[in-house]
Amino acid sequence: MAVELKTKEHIRGIRKAGRIVAACHQALSKRIAPGVTTLEIDRFVERFMLERGATPAQKGYKGYPYATCASVNEVVCHGFPDSVPLETGDIVTIDMVADLDGWKSDSAWTYAIGKTTASIQKLLLTAEQALIDGIKQAVPGNRLGDIGYAVQSRAERAGFSVVTSFVGHGIGKHMHEYPEIMHVGIPGQGITLEEGMVITIEPIVTAGQPDVYITQDGWTARTRDGAWAAQFEHTVAITKEGPVVLTRWE
Repeated sequence: MAVELKTKEHIRGIRKAGRIVAACHQALSKRIAPGVTTLEIDRFVERFMLERGATPAQKGYKGYPYATCASVNEVVCHGFPDSVPLETGDIVTIDMVADLDGWKSDSAWTYAIGKTTASIQKLLLTAEQALIDGIKQAVPGNRLGDIGYAVQSRAERAGFSVVTSFVGHGIGKHMHEYPEIMHVGIPGQGITLEEGMVITIEPIVTAGQPDVYITQDGWTARTRDGAWAAQFEHTVAITKEGPVVLTRWE
């Protein structure tokens, strides 16, 4: 399968969608608090996008019914928003994809609800730094394995595991494009990164084992051992000047 390389004009379109996603996460960071429900968050995100001329690309994708994925504590990804209030000490990952004029941009962020423990804070910091380490490897001439190795090394050095059941992906006119981006890897292996590729890097890091299962709704993924998990994701363009994060917050 061939990688679809993007022109500078294409990347500008993805960046415009990415700015909406970034602004929405920034707004959410001030709204997420104990007592707020993930269903309220979901409605806020959908309204935020629509008011800016974008649509939530996840809603309706393969029958998915919501504008966001909202994954609390041991839910690693694809959690359904619900009416259960978030409690102090919880963590929640909000994953969203904006479609603006046909171009899509994708970002997930894990938020701590009020004050959390030192061990959970370490999990969040490690997962975010693993994303940053992966992004640094997204340069022309490197291999996909370089990204995965950087992510995996950061997580495992801190005593955590990387969930391998879910991957990043190319993105553009379609939410999921080739190639798949593994978050574990061997340096120098995998396809070569090229200028014009636009990908998501989105490691899920867990405090326990990497094994997960899908619940009866067919979407929600949870850790088998009940350990909590954190995920941070950006949409990244690979350019000759280096990686450009298209969903970076102001």
